[in-house]
Amino acid sequence: MTEHEPVLEDPDYIGFVRSIERSTGINLADYKEAQMKRRLTTLRIKKGYETFSAFYDAMMKDKPLFHEFLDRMTINVSEFWRNPNRWEVLRDKILPMLSAQNPGVLKIWSAACSTGEEPYTLAMILAENRMLNRSRIVATDIDDGALHKAKEGLYVERSLKDVPPEVAARYFQEEGSVYRFNDNLKKEVTFHKQNLLTDRFESGYDLIVCRNVMIYFTEGAKHKLYQKFAASLKPGGFLFVGSTEQIFNPGQYGLESNETFFYRKIQ
Repeated sequence: MTEHEPVLEDPDYIGFVRSIERSTGINLADYKEAQMKRRLTTLRIKKGYETFSAFYDAMMKDKPLFHEFLDRMTINVSEFWRNPNRWEVLRDKILPMLSAQNPGVLKIWSAACSTGEEPYTLAMILAENRMLNRSRIVATDIDDGALHKAKEGLYVERSLKDVPPEVAARYFQEEGSVYRFNDNLKKEVTFHKQNLLTDRFESGYDLIVCRNVMIYFTEGAKHKLYQKFAASLKPGGFLFVGSTEQIFNPGQYGLESNETFFYRKIQ
């Protein structure tokens, strides 16, 4: 059995994994199976389907159901300024370093951006550092529904809990029960759809942010992604990962540990 084949001998689920990859290009076998199967089984039962085969057939005919599957698959749970001390390190140490080594336009990528909290956090921090006017932020995700929400820019109050109050006051407008993100900053982020595991990456990035995503992938998929991220960075550029995603041997990717959870491409 290869690394990409499901571990559990469940023909119904194995058939579902193969059908999803054939019709969408998404390989569920690149995700940790126990977690993925548990989440999708819960959704399947909730929707009233006895088998994954029936669930797949329904998804192919029902776009909202397919989007709900994507949402469950990708765990679209995010918030602004998640793990605030790491964003402070980005603001106070990493961005000044990048600015010093690149006086031109900074090329920044928020990978697996979910519903937009991460790239919009980047936009706010860059604006506060007076660097937004010379930065280009690209944000990508595999989920069309998440990207639509990101472009809409409406958020519930709990998503803002870690945003410094003075920053929140500058960049959010309360509208009833939700908060609207600043239109001027929103225009500074370009969103598009991307499958990290199968699509080609652009190169020449000064900063790539991919946080709280790798924990859902198999070791083989992580290795592939770290190789691709490293190849996409400029020498001296940084990869910023989540608080549970330490890279234990960054040298194999041409990276070196800098600040905690920040990895710099070796010159």
